[in-house]
Amino acid sequence: MMNFLFLNGATSEVYTVGDKEEWNAEADFVSWSQKYKFSIGDVLRFTYVKGQHNTYEVTENTYRSCDVTSGVLAKYESGDDQVKLKQAKKYWFICNVPGHCLGGMRFSIDVKETNATSGDNITNAALTPQMESSSPINSCKSYAPIRWSMGINLVGFGILVRLDF
Repeated sequence: MMNFLFLNGATSEVYTVGDKEEWNAEADFVSWSQKYKFSIGDVLRFTYVKGQHNTYEVTENTYRSCDVTSGVLAKYESGDDQVKLKQAKKYWFICNVPGHCLGGMRFSIDVKETNATSGDNITNAALTPQMESSSPINSCKSYAPIRWSMGINLVGFGILVRLDF
């Protein structure tokens, strides 16, 4: 489940951890975390019953061992935790309720820099007019009508609109 945030022309997404299953012991968080490409500015939303789970951001060693005696970077326990991904780096999250981390309530993600220029390149390429004729434009032999195709990629909404004239 994703929502969109618009900040200074950039698009950030809010990801509900576990999608419809949310943050609970039955969800497959490794598969969930591999479905998406996370960028700086995105938000992870951990939804769960307060008191039955929690969310800890931890180091890699703590993630692997599920031992929180060290390596805890942040603790969230509200039942509706929102974690903004502020840096391009690897993040590790666990539930610290006894048995939950070792039982699979943990995942890691790799957050990348936002890539606004690649979307611009796609849009600019889609707006380039295409000639149907193989003749040079200034040729006197043929004035085949020029067909213009314009595709507008609205990246923030995930919609591709194509207009043919």
